[in-house]
Amino acid sequence: MSVRPIVLLGDPRLRIKGEPVDSFGRFLHSLLDDLAHTMRAAPGVGLAAPQIGEALAVCVVEVESRLHELVNPRIVKATGDDRDLEGCLSIPGYAAYVTRRERVWLVAQDRRGRKIKVAGSGLLGRAFQHEVDHLDGKLYIDYLDSMDELISVTPAGEDDEDADDATESSSVKTPALA
Repeated sequence: MSVRPIVLLGDPRLRIKGEPVDSFGRFLHSLLDDLAHTMRAAPGVGLAAPQIGEALAVCVVEVESRLHELVNPRIVKATGDDRDLEGCLSIPGYAAYVTRRERVWLVAQDRRGRKIKVAGSGLLGRAFQHEVDHLDGKLYIDYLDSMDELISVTPAGEDDEDADDATESSSVKTPALA
């Protein structure tokens, strides 16, 4: 298990659709472990394989200390709307208000290839949608009408003592999703 470099905005690998996984052996297990380790070190609440340069339909999401390993995930049902701040580990230093579905249901496979069903609302539902978007080569900024909607953010835990007053008043603290 290792922390891998996160692919940043501008790298074409972020726009490649993740290929379906059909082999559930050692490589996949190592990839899932690396995704979880990299996500936690960042820190974020989710990470998709394309964000570490692997064009596979694999992602992890961890909310409230519960890790979800999702292989070949598909959203099969969604209800309601929820607008909230969203960030991304591949676009550090920025967030924006994005409208997503309030509750989603997914079908996926686990690390052994068994079919699983998961549902989420709030932060968990938002993170599921964010990661599935990554697997389709889509980023949260694609939902914005203009890049002017991006808000400069201070990473959680960053020391604000050195920031000048103008920067402090225009920055928002928010956790990155993935």
